[in-house]
Order: sequence, then C-alpha cells, then structure tokens
Amino acid sequence: MKKIRSITVLIMLSGLLAFGCEDYPDGPAVSLIPKADRVGNDWKVAEALDNGTNVTADYTKYELDLTEDGAATLTAQYTLLGMEYDFVTNGVWIFMSDEEKISFDFDNNLADGIYEILKLESSEMWLKQDGGTLELHFIPR
Repeated sequence: MKKIRSITVLIMLSGLLAFGCEDYPDGPAVSLIPKADRVGNDWKVAEALDNGTNVTADYTKYELDLTEDGAATLTAQYTLLGMEYDFVTNGVWIFMSDEEKISFDFDNNLADGIYEILKLESSEMWLKQDGGTLELHFIPR
C-alpha cells in the first residue's frame, strides 16, 4: 500500500511539473533558471513579424542588452531618406502581470513599451507588443 501511495504522489508531482509550470505560450514548460536570469543577456533580433508578415529585414541591426538586475540598453541602426542613423538609449526593464509581461522604460521615451512574453529561455526570448501586432524573436548575440 505504501508503494502505491509513493507511485501516486510521484505521478501527481510529474503532472504538476509537466503542465503546471508553463508560464509562457511557447515555452519552456519547466525551467530551473530564474526568469530574471533568462532575461539577462545580450540579445539580437532573429525574426520580426508584424501581423504575421515577416519584417525581419527592418530589425537586423537592433540589439537589446539586458541585465538580471533590470538595466537595459537598446542599440539600433536604421536608414531614413538614404541616411544611416545610430540610435542608443539606456533604461530599465521590469516584469509586469505576474511576470507574463515585460516593460521597458528608456531615456528616449520613443523606445518605451510593454510586451507580452511568449517564450523565455536562456537561448531565446519571444516578445509581442502589448496591444499591438509586432512580435520580436530574440537570440543571444
């Protein structure tokens, strides 16, 4: 009887780990690495989608450097009217909505935003603009 209880408890715990720990729609299902540690990385855009349309070419020179303690730097290069511009702004990031969203507050307010976290791993971070159509898939630089 004791063996059956042990097996039952083991099955229940396995079920909780497999189904109860998934915080983000695209994963991971389980991670032992704290969320802030997974956010902390030097990221670059691997893929950008706007309303399902691939717009990655517009984001190839965007980099987002985030630390585990909440510091953030956004670096971008873009072309406007045939002129190339460099853009750098510093700020902070914080989790919102039970760590389901991330908010960026930069010195340059044009870069501020709130994003739903779709996937958060050490090797990938997928964000979707809160209330918008832009989805950014980041990988480490």
